[in-house]
Amino acid sequence: MNMKWLIQYIYEIKLDKVILWCYFIWYITVVYFYFDPSPKIWINSIGISVVIGTGLILSVSSEKVSVKDHWQTFRLYLMPFCVSSFSALIKDHGFIVFISPKITETTVSVMSCVLFLLIVFVVKSVNR
Repeated sequence: MNMKWLIQYIYEIKLDKVILWCYFIWYITVVYFYFDPSPKIWINSIGISVVIGTGLILSVSSEKVSVKDHWQTFRLYLMPFCVSSFSALIKDHGFIVFISPKITETTVSVMSCVLFLLIVFVVKSVNR
């Protein structure tokens, strides 16, 4: 991976994408702690992703505007996949909405997001 491209991406990143990255970081940490290899969870999540993602694509496209941003299309399918698999993984584990009842896991999630935010801040500050 080209490091210049990554630094440029971080330098140009807007707040909305920073928030989405924090969502994804939180998701990855929960998957790390609660991963379940059961194919049923992942197949159901893919199915939900296809149905809801297609609906989202249809809702943001029109005759005049088409979805040409491949990353946006990917995100519109990824988000329902993450939501459905997240929900299945945390079921019956005592989560309060999306927060783990185990302080260590919540701390890892929060600190991972804080680390990402710090990296964004440093890149933006150094490259001004």
